[in-house]
This record gives sequence, structure tokens and C-alpha cells, in this order.
Amino acid sequence: MQNLAGKTAFVTGGASGIGLGIAKALRRAGMNVAIADIRQDHIDEAVGELGEESVLALELDVTDRAAFAAAADATEARFGKVHLLVNNAGIAVMGPVELATYADWDWTMSVNVGGVINGIVTFLPRILAHGEGGHIVNTASMSGIMPNAGTTLYTASKTAVVGLSEAMRGELEPKGVIVSAFCPGAVQSNIAESGKTRPAHLADTGYAETDRRRQQSGDLSHLFMTKEEVGERVREGIENDELFILTHHEFHEGVKDRAEAMIASVPDREEDPEYKAMFPFLFKNAIHAAERDRQNAKRTK
Repeated sequence: MQNLAGKTAFVTGGASGIGLGIAKALRRAGMNVAIADIRQDHIDEAVGELGEESVLALELDVTDRAAFAAAADATEARFGKVHLLVNNAGIAVMGPVELATYADWDWTMSVNVGGVINGIVTFLPRILAHGEGGHIVNTASMSGIMPNAGTTLYTASKTAVVGLSEAMRGELEPKGVIVSAFCPGAVQSNIAESGKTRPAHLADTGYAETDRRRQQSGDLSHLFMTKEEVGERVREGIENDELFILTHHEFHEGVKDRAEAMIASVPDREEDPEYKAMFPFLFKNAIHAAERDRQNAKRTK
């Protein structure tokens, strides 16, 4: 989606941190932007930062499907057709997996995976119906590619987002809709305040002490990418139709090690030619070679 000016974007979790950075970059590119967020205080601050022109601010819990549909209707009533969906809203629940309660799991998956699903089910039919093409950006995380101990719930949710984005890419690109998995490293955001939006019926947590320690671990934000930097990176990724929108080179060695570990784990055994011929789509996805070639071409320019 190279031509952003005059088109409309819908950004969840759009009133602070990464979402606000994306919204700002899209506005600078000339898009109309609807920002949806669960926190009204963040919405008020974001409107002050973005301005009211060509911006629609909506309070939305991404787990509420009826509210999602109403937000989509409001966006179309204000701006018309939506071309870009950024499923960005997310939460972080961290700590030893043995401490996790059902409520910890349910809350994490309902927001980080369920919120993405709700965005897709709400907006994809509308994007396909107007026939002008579009783009869906699903915010995952480098945790979805580079898992680490102590992040099992978060990693599970973000790995799901990476996988569904890859599967959707090959299915929807022929229909004119590009799908990207956005996998940021550390960014200055309010995700550490996730607990403030935790619903009462999912309040039972095994992570009260780990959350308290995390909140008291000190301010390391000077090491993190700013929301403006990450917003521009996402805009660039959208305009380049990138499959994986990554932000930090520091992960290069770890990603390489993981890929090589997977390659090394493929058994060295004789292939069944009939099996391979019958199900060729199982063994290779053209989107990966295409993305490799796209990225390599960028580097040689």
C-alpha cells in the first residue's frame, strides 16, 4: 500500500506508546486516522498531541466484539472506507509459567490474540468489499520470534499473531490485501501499566509479586526506541509491503541462531516423492522467498 495519503487507518491501542507513534506517522503521511483505546485518559492526551483534524478517537475494549463493530461503523461514517487496519492493542503478563493462573492465560490470550481476531473479523470483510485493496498490520513482538524464559504467556500470544499473519499473507495478497507481522523490540510505551485495564473477572493472578518487582526495577526507557521512531518504521514497512516489520538489529544473531537450529533439526532422511508431490503447499511457502528477495533487494540499492 504505497499511496497512503487520503486513505483511512484504524489503529487499536492507538492512544499511547507504539499505537500513538504509528498514528502520528500515518497522519504525517496524509491518512485519516481512527485511534481506538481502552483508556480515556490516554485518548484525551493523544487527541491533544495529534490534533482533531482527520483524527477520530474512540474508546474501545478490543475483546468486545459488538463495540468493535460499532467503532468500525463510526469510522466509516466519519471517513468512509477503511484501507489500513493496525491491530496493535496488547498487554504484557510476565513471570514463571508455574505461577500462571487460568485468569492470567485467559486475559493474555483474549487481548493479544482475541483482539487481533476481532479486528480481522470486523474489518477484513469491509476492506475486501470496497475492492480498493488494503493492508493489515498485526502487532506481535520479537518474543514471537525470539522466545525467552519468563515470557511464556506473552510469547504464546505473540507467536500466534506471527503465525496467523504469515498464513493470511499468502491467502489475501492475491486479493489485494497485504498482511504484515510487526515485531518490535523494546519501545517506550505504557505496556507495563497493563494491569490497570485488567477486568475484574480475570483478576486472579499468580504474578502479583513479579509485577510489583517489575514496576520497581528502575527506568530503562533511555534504552528503548521512541514511539516516533517506531511509528516511522511501521509506516516504512507498510509502504514497502513487508511481511515482517522488525525494528532492532540487536536481534540479528539470535534470529539467525534460531533459524539455523531449525534447519539443523530437519532429519537427514530420504524423501517420499509421492508425498512431496501430493502436498507441495505444506513444504514451502512462497511468501518467505518473496520476502527474502524483497529485503535483499533493499540492501543492494
